Amino acid sequence: MAIAMKADQRNISTKGELRELRQQGKIPGVVYGKQLSASALVAVDEKELQGLLRTHPNAVVEIEIGAQGKHSVMISEVQRDSLNRQLLHVDFHQVNMNENVRAHVRIEAEGDSTGVREGGILQVILHELEVQCLPGDIPEAIAVDISSLGVGESLLVRDLQLPQGVEAKSEPEMVVVTVLAPQKELSEEEREDAAVELAEAESRSKEAQLEDLKTI
Repeated sequence: MAIAMKADQRNISTKGELRELRQQGKIPGVVYGKQLSASALVAVDEKELQGLLRTHPNAVVEIEIGAQGKHSVMISEVQRDSLNRQLLHVDFHQVNMNENVRAHVRIEAEGDSTGVREGGILQVILHELEVQCLPGDIPEAIAVDISSLGVGESLLVRDLQLPQGVEAKSEPEMVVVTVLAPQKELSEEEREDAAVELAEAESRSKEAQLEDLKTI
């Protein structure tokens, strides 16, 4: 179900006018879309936007833009101040509810791992999964059951159980979560091997994510 949000239409503004807008608790933004006669310049409530980013950053938003009416959109980019992380600007892109889109969904590890009970160390390598599905089918999070995961074992993207209609676009061999052997039981050489193994898994995941970005 789409989240409703109202937006004020605005004109092209100077830096001073944009700063004044933010002081009023509004964040300037742009809505892009094929069904719009032109990109719409808008201003949205900062608190409302902050709440959306905290709880449903990938949600479909039904944004109402004055005389242009309501449109189904998703957040495509957020700009923040590099020092204080204050919101500066937001971009929305219009979506067709009957066409697939790509989105990044957070991964949540659930369960009590067998390996962790035995003293192993749980390492979550992939925190977000890129998926493709209809806008209305984007899950808030993807639960990963780690209860059967033993020491030295890993779960890969291809092992994930996804909701019907949701397809993973990240590389199937990317490591999502792994359980390392307890450090106190390892020799120095084994600790080094474990560290190298973890670093390589993280590196493979990052490389795969970069390849995904190139294809978008």
